[in-house]
Amino acid sequence: MHNAGMSGRVLYVVVCGSPCTQGAGKLVSLAQERGWEVCVVATPDALKWVDIPRLVAQTGHPVRHRYKYPGEPDVLPAAEAMIVAPATVNTVNKWAAGIADTLALGLIVEGVGLGLPIVAMPFTNAAMAAHPAFGQSIERLRAWGVTVLYGDDVLRLHPPGTGDQFIDQFPWELALDALEEYPSVQAQRIAGTGGVE
Repeated sequence: MHNAGMSGRVLYVVVCGSPCTQGAGKLVSLAQERGWEVCVVATPDALKWVDIPRLVAQTGHPVRHRYKYPGEPDVLPAAEAMIVAPATVNTVNKWAAGIADTLALGLIVEGVGLGLPIVAMPFTNAAMAAHPAFGQSIERLRAWGVTVLYGDDVLRLHPPGTGDQFIDQFPWELALDALEEYPSVQAQRIAGTGGVE
């Protein structure tokens, strides 16, 4: 069941190449319960983890993963907010550097420029996270207004090669909770747009 007929409150869920991406449908369901119309955008590497037919049925929208060809129509409504989860080290570092070589990166780079409410929740192993560029990228994104949920209070880092063991622990609901702390999102909820009570 989907809510593609709703107006307003459009959330883009941007998923990356991580085992946790298998659970993206959980975030879609949670967001829909809170009144969001959800569109899923995948990085190229995320495609090996996502169940595209299921997400299309769930959202009522195509799962976008590449830039449009010339003359192709826009098939998704414009985003009013974004959640990037699970965010990989690769995506976080490219995003902070302003690289837009995939549709997913282009949208979140543009989202920062548009001042959209954006929440990112990384999932990576302890060795990848230890690279200095990753911490610097998180700080840059936070300085630009992106809420980055990262640290032991969110999800503890795991040893390399063990990510599959932590899929069920990924705290999707925290991203939604953080998103709804943005003043613009709170105002939408209070106004009742998008059918939110």
